[in-house]
Amino acid sequence: MCYLYVELQSVISIPPRLIHRGQASVYDTGCVMATPRADDWSWFPALALGVSFLKCILINAYHSTDFEVHRNWLAITHSLPVSKWYHENTSEWTLDYPPLFAWFEYSLSHVAQHFDKEMLVVQNLIYTSPATILFQRLSVIVTDIVFIYAVKECCRSVREEKGSKDLLGHPFFILAALLLWNFGLLIVDHIHFQYNGFLFGILLLSVARHLQGRHLEGALLFTVLLNLKHIYLYIAPAYGIFLLRSYCFTKDNTDGSVRWSSFSPVRLVALGSIVISVGALSFGPFIAMGQLPQVLSRLFPFKRGLCHAYWAPNVWALYNMVDKALSVIWCRPRGARGFLRCLVVCALGSFMFGWHVHEKAILMAILPFSILAVESREDAGIFLMLTTTGHYSLFPLLFTAAELPIKVLLMLLFTLYSFTSLKKLFRGSLLNPLETTYLLGLVAVEILCEVVYPLSPWQHTLPFVPLLVTSVYCSLGVSYSFIRLYVSLLRQHGTDKHKQL
Repeated sequence: MCYLYVELQSVISIPPRLIHRGQASVYDTGCVMATPRADDWSWFPALALGVSFLKCILINAYHSTDFEVHRNWLAITHSLPVSKWYHENTSEWTLDYPPLFAWFEYSLSHVAQHFDKEMLVVQNLIYTSPATILFQRLSVIVTDIVFIYAVKECCRSVREEKGSKDLLGHPFFILAALLLWNFGLLIVDHIHFQYNGFLFGILLLSVARHLQGRHLEGALLFTVLLNLKHIYLYIAPAYGIFLLRSYCFTKDNTDGSVRWSSFSPVRLVALGSIVISVGALSFGPFIAMGQLPQVLSRLFPFKRGLCHAYWAPNVWALYNMVDKALSVIWCRPRGARGFLRCLVVCALGSFMFGWHVHEKAILMAILPFSILAVESREDAGIFLMLTTTGHYSLFPLLFTAAELPIKVLLMLLFTLYSFTSLKKLFRGSLLNPLETTYLLGLVAVEILCEVVYPLSPWQHTLPFVPLLVTSVYCSLGVSYSFIRLYVSLLRQHGTDKHKQL
């Protein structure tokens, strides 16, 4: 019982009069135990296992057409020769991810055959046997190990102020909870169905390596990520500028500008070798078969319209804001954290101004931004606005009645934890009254969309109105968060210039 209590103490709050950090505590039962400390990481497995257990509970929940998409890709890569992978079109859900992801599906298919061989038949469209559901759900849960490891590495890279903090108020713990229990990732991967945890794990691990000064490893991981899912091309400019400016140029002038004579051709060749090697491994077989144009036509289907079926909460405009952010990281680099900030700006900028944007792409900004949110009070406030609005914008993905209480409860729990933990960390409120009022307006939007409008006479004649209302309202919060983040970036740039005058 003593051991069980210590384990539970790592994930629930214990009154200060009973628990003292780094000291033994004595209870009426006679048990003597040591309180887990943030830096011994004994709490991390409990946090990871807890969310994994929740994922297992959701195995039989609703799944979207993405479930059939990935089942079809399992069948294509298992049943057909490589030369036909990007030509097969029996299903409308053709293979449209880069080759490394196709090989990832190929690897999974060899395990899938031990669950149900029928799922690997290309002609078995919309095949959802219990064994198929179990395998595909478990494949997402198991590959999330990459994400869990990446979260731990990111937590190790967090800067913290000196001074003791209790476990639940420690930046390490808060960041781990914000990432591992991220509401958006839970519903998109483990209800809606995708492999974003695996992919974001590689992204976060790449970011962690840069924060740790291991730049070649970070570059290798990001190159692999690009060859798994090409949507990450949106943030490639941040990587390219950072590595060129802060890795290939080894020294700065006293005013912070680049010292051109410090350019290292050897480092540039090393980076180029990584990119070329991974690209050759991924696309080489298809280039050899003369199929590169066919692969590219699948990866970049410009025949699709500007907007996705459900309008992501963004606007369509020029890309000049992100260009300015990239110029900041070149002219006044602020190390790996300056890179991380520009990465978030690139991700959010691509979401705001991109072509055929999926609503799920908001996670590409939210997850990396979590690292900055536990280090800066200003970033924490922007994070709360962005994550609450961005997560609510994902609600239309789960439209069945059975999932309504699940998504509402999970979001409420995650949002309450985000607000209380960050408020405790920075010792005060992080939002002004107007921002708080806007977020409370999400409750009114939900009541309108789920209760009022379905009872109205316009439900059948104008069924898209709830989607439109959700998208438009959320676009205000996302746009506001983007502007605040962008202004904070420029303000830091201006402060640096002022200090040098």
